[in-house]
Amino acid sequence: MRFVKLHGAGNDYIYLNGFEVEVPEPAALARRMSERHFGVGADGLILCLPPEGEGDVRMRIFNADGSEAEMCGNGVRGLARFAIEQGLAKGDTVRVETLAGIREIRLERDPGGRIIKGACGMGRPRLAAQDIPVLLDGERVVDVPLIVGGQTLWMTCVNMGNPHAVFYADSAADWPLETLGPKIEHHKLFPERVNTHVVEVVSLEDVVMRTWERGSGMTLACGTGASAVCVAGVLTGRTGRRILAHVPGGDLAVEWPDDRAEVLLTGPVEEVFTGEFPDA
Repeated sequence: MRFVKLHGAGNDYIYLNGFEVEVPEPAALARRMSERHFGVGADGLILCLPPEGEGDVRMRIFNADGSEAEMCGNGVRGLARFAIEQGLAKGDTVRVETLAGIREIRLERDPGGRIIKGACGMGRPRLAAQDIPVLLDGERVVDVPLIVGGQTLWMTCVNMGNPHAVFYADSAADWPLETLGPKIEHHKLFPERVNTHVVEVVSLEDVVMRTWERGSGMTLACGTGASAVCVAGVLTGRTGRRILAHVPGGDLAVEWPDDRAEVLLTGPVEEVFTGEFPDA
């Protein structure tokens, strides 16, 4: 089974050509391939499949624990590059069907013609508690308390096709994300679990963020998460509508032009390696 591994700012995924290969148990395969000691090693598995509607290709994404996610901002950029390089899409704009809707990715090339970056419309954020979902009342979940391990944290929640909880701290590096992340992910208020982000505001245009990703744990970047952080910054008045998010794996540029607009995410996409994985 031939695969390609790509990453976007360190958020790495394994890609399979579902036009050619049938994967009857993708959740189990995702767990095997994503394992970093005995498998390929990745944050998850992405299948590039024939479209069912108006897209060029269709994406299914499975986290390292085998759970299926709705969308991934870094993963969908990689899928667009994968689709072009596999001959499944043409040009430098790819429309991808996801569980969160169609996403259009515009790819950029270096002077040698190599795809190095992608810009993606991430859709409009959903902000009502029931749309996150989080078991709270209200149209918006902005700077509300969350009790975790006997301490009170203040969170802002955003759905960017998948659920996110954003927390602010004086130092993102010192915030105990490794211990709080899994507790927040599985907190009883989040019926579909949640992605957790801690953010250090450097200026109105710059933030440092770290991520505990639902189903994958600590990751070097999260595209939907960076989008949620941009929205949360606007909602709380901490940042402007255009930010550069410094994540452990690199930088992601995000813009939310106005309250009625979709979020725009731009970031790198790089191939790591290709290989063969045993079918059995």
